[in-house]
Amino acid sequence: MKFLGIDLGWRSQPSGLCCLAWEDGQLHLLDLDRLETIEEILNWIDTWAPAAEPAMIAVDAPTLIPNTTGTRLPDKLTHKYFGRYHAGCYPENLGLPFAQRIVGFGLSLESRGFAHAPIIKPQQPGRYQIEVFPHPAIVNLFSLERILKYKKGKLAERQLELIKLRQYIVNSLPTFHPALNVSSSSVPILHLWGSMLAEIPSTLATFKALEDKLDSLICAYVGAHWWYWGLERNLVLGDDTTGYIVVPKNRFEF
Repeated sequence: MKFLGIDLGWRSQPSGLCCLAWEDGQLHLLDLDRLETIEEILNWIDTWAPAAEPAMIAVDAPTLIPNTTGTRLPDKLTHKYFGRYHAGCYPENLGLPFAQRIVGFGLSLESRGFAHAPIIKPQQPGRYQIEVFPHPAIVNLFSLERILKYKKGKLAERQLELIKLRQYIVNSLPTFHPALNVSSSSVPILHLWGSMLAEIPSTLATFKALEDKLDSLICAYVGAHWWYWGLERNLVLGDDTTGYIVVPKNRFEF
C-alpha cells in the first residue's frame, strides 16, 4: 500500500509531492518532489500508483466543492475546532477562480479509480482519495498549542518554524503508529532525507520549495494514519456531500 501526499498548487504555482510505502510494518519514504503542472502531477501519480495498485492519495486542496457561494461545512468546522490554534482554513466555493482547477483534479483522480473515502475500513487495500489540511494535522499530531507559522511573516521567522516542523517529522513520526522509517540505508532514501535535513534555505524561492515538500509529507502521513486507524484515531469534518477534511485526533485523546 502506498500513500501519496499532494500539497496542490491552487492556481498555477508548483505542488509538493510525497510518496510513502507501507512495508514490513513501517512507512518508507520513496519520493519527495515538486512539480509545476497538473499533467506532470498526474503522470507522477501514474508512476507511483499505476492502475489497480492500492494507494491512498491525500490532497491539501478542496477537491469536493458543492456550494456555488459562501463557505463549505468542513471549512466552517476547521474554525470551530481549530480556530483557537490559528488553524482555520479559507472559505471555498465554486465561484472562486481556482475552484475548477482543483475540482477537476479530484475528478481526474476518480477516473483513475481513487474513490473519495470520508468513511473507511482500516487497513484494507484499495484506491482512495481524501482531503487533508496540514495546519490542524500538525497541531494534533504533535500536540501543539498553535500552528507552526512557517507560511507567513519574515523569512527568518519562517525558517525557525520550518526547522521545528522538520524536527517533529524526523524525531516524532518514527515513534508513532504507523511509524515513519527515517533510518533506511538505501542510497536513494538517504538522498531524499539528506535533501530534507540540509540547512533550511535562505532564499524565499528555495524555502518555498522545501515548505511544499514537507507539507506533502505531512499530507502523505495523514493519509497513512487515516488508512491505519480510521475513525478510532481520526476526525472527519464534513462528508462526501458537503466536502470533508480528515484530521488526526490529538494523541492525548486516545
